[in-house]
Amino acid sequence: MLRSFLIQYLLLNYYTDMETISKSWIEYDNSTEIFSIQNIPFGVCHFKNLNVTRCCSRIGDYVIDLFELERNKLLDSEVISFSNLNKNIFNNNELNFFIELGRPVWKSVRERIQNIFKKGSSFENQISFIHHISNVEMRLPVKIQDYTDFYSSKNHAFNMGKIIRGEKDALQPNWVHLPVGYHGRSSTIVVDGTPIIRPRGQTKPPKQDNPIFSECKKLDYEVEVGVVVGKSNEMGKPVKVKDAEDYIFGLVLLNDWSARDIQTWEYVPLGPFNAKNFATTISPWIVTLEALEPFKVELPKQDPEPLKYLQDENLVSWDIPISVSLRTPQTTDDVVISTTNYKYMYWTIKQQIAHHTVTGCKLNVGDLLGSGTISGTDPGSYGSMFELSLNGAKAIPVGQEERTWLNDGDVVNFSAVINGKGFNIGFGNCSGKILPSNAEEEYY
Repeated sequence: MLRSFLIQYLLLNYYTDMETISKSWIEYDNSTEIFSIQNIPFGVCHFKNLNVTRCCSRIGDYVIDLFELERNKLLDSEVISFSNLNKNIFNNNELNFFIELGRPVWKSVRERIQNIFKKGSSFENQISFIHHISNVEMRLPVKIQDYTDFYSSKNHAFNMGKIIRGEKDALQPNWVHLPVGYHGRSSTIVVDGTPIIRPRGQTKPPKQDNPIFSECKKLDYEVEVGVVVGKSNEMGKPVKVKDAEDYIFGLVLLNDWSARDIQTWEYVPLGPFNAKNFATTISPWIVTLEALEPFKVELPKQDPEPLKYLQDENLVSWDIPISVSLRTPQTTDDVVISTTNYKYMYWTIKQQIAHHTVTGCKLNVGDLLGSGTISGTDPGSYGSMFELSLNGAKAIPVGQEERTWLNDGDVVNFSAVINGKGFNIGFGNCSGKILPSNAEEEYY
C-alpha cells in the first residue's frame, strides 16, 4: 500500500493550476459546494469511529484526515519533507504546529491536497483517508492564547454612536485616526454549535439610583470576521503595514456575543469587560488567504489620512457576504434577519496588526483578532440587534414573531457563501443556542 502511494506521489505535480483544478473526484451538491476543491480550509475534528482528534481539511461532505496523508508522505514537496521533522504535525488537536511552519508550507500543503483530490488524479476513489462529515465532530481549530476585538466598521461605529450620543457626536474623535480595539478573553472562545448560557452580572436600570445584580435582559450578537494569526513577531519589534499580510493564516466567521445592559453600566471608562467575556463563537473551518484571493476588494481612501505607520497603499478587504439567521423555539426554520458583508470595513487587517504591535506588543501563532461588528449602510445590512432594534426601541420581525433582543431557546447562526466563477467558498456555520442563566445559583 505504502509503495503504491509513493509511486503515485511521484507522478503528482508540485504546483496547482487553479484553471485545471475545477472539479474533485469527491462529488458535492448545492448544500456542500462551499467546500469546493478551490477552498481547502483547515480545521480540527474528532473522528468518532477512530476515537482520535486530528487536523483535517474538507471537500464536499467529506473530511480529509491530514495525518493519514502526512504519514504516507503524500504532503511532502520541494518545500518540506514532513518525515524529516521527526514529529507528527497533523496528529494533534490543534493546528498551531502546522501554522508555525510558515506560509510556503501552508501553500504547498494546500496545493498537494488539491492535486490528490482533483478529478482524474491517480488517487481517485481511494477513500482510506476521508470520512463522511456525519462521522466527525468539529473542534476548536487552534490553541488561542490571546484574543483582541477591534471596532473597525465605520457604519457600525456611527450607528452605535448615533443611538447612544446623537448624530453630531456619533464618532468619537479618535475613531478615524486609529483602529479602536480591546483585549478579550480567549478562555471562552468556542466552536460552532456550542450552547451559550445567558450571562448574569451588574446592571443599572435607567430609573433606579443604584445598580442591581440580574441576568442579562439585552443579549445580542455581533457579526464579525476573525483573523487567525500565522506568525509571531518579537516583543519590542512592531509589524509594518507592508509586512502584515504575512502574519495572517486565514479567516473565520466570529460572533462576539454581547450583554448590552451589562456593557452600558460597566464600559465607562475602560470599555467592555463582563459584557463580552462570557462567550465568543467561531466557525470551525479556517479559510486561507489563497482561497480568498479572487475576492479581494478595494476600500475607499481614508479621510483624514492616518499617521504614517498606518498608511497603506493597498487598502483592501474581501467580498464575503454574511447572512444572519434566527431560529426560535416556536419555529423550525431559520429566518434571515440581516445580510452584511466584510467589504464594509474602514480599517484593514493590515492596519489592525500594525496598530496592535506598534507599541512592541507580541503576537503569537494562533492568536485571534476580531474585526469588530460589520454593518452596511442600510438596516438590512446591520450587524447587531442593537442597531436593528435601535437599542430595543423597535421590534425586529422574525417570521410570525418579533424580537428586540435574544430570548432563551433562540438559535443564532452566521453563514457565508462567496460566489466565484464556477465554484463557491464558505466557512461552515457559526451558531449558538441561548440557554437560560443559572438563576437558581447564588453568586452573592
